[in-house]
Amino acid sequence: MDSELSLKQIQKEWHGSPKSYVIGFTASILLTAASFSCVMIGVLSGKALVYTLVGFALVQAIFQLLYFLHLGKEESPRWETLIFGFMVMVLLIVAIGSLWIMSDLNDRVMSDMNQEEMPMEHSH
Repeated sequence: MDSELSLKQIQKEWHGSPKSYVIGFTASILLTAASFSCVMIGVLSGKALVYTLVGFALVQAIFQLLYFLHLGKEESPRWETLIFGFMVMVLLIVAIGSLWIMSDLNDRVMSDMNQEEMPMEHSH
């Protein structure tokens, strides 16, 4: 009976309330709908659209971290926050490194293709 009580306490400590899940879910749906609407209606375009979508994505990520993963609500949030920060750093290194490599390859391949096409354009 004592271990069952401690299990319930653990579940209560690590799980959010239904209200917090509804808030997180509703915010996620609204932010997704706002992103979709920005693209479909065409209110914004170019860099403004990209920055807006990235902003919506970051806000949605924060909502999900707070309301679904309960970041910062544990007894020792210092370690969990440190681990989360390390995870974000690794993900940023992988994502930015991948974009950098793809951009560099695109520059190298496209510059080779432009040099090959130049003589053909002048001969016509």
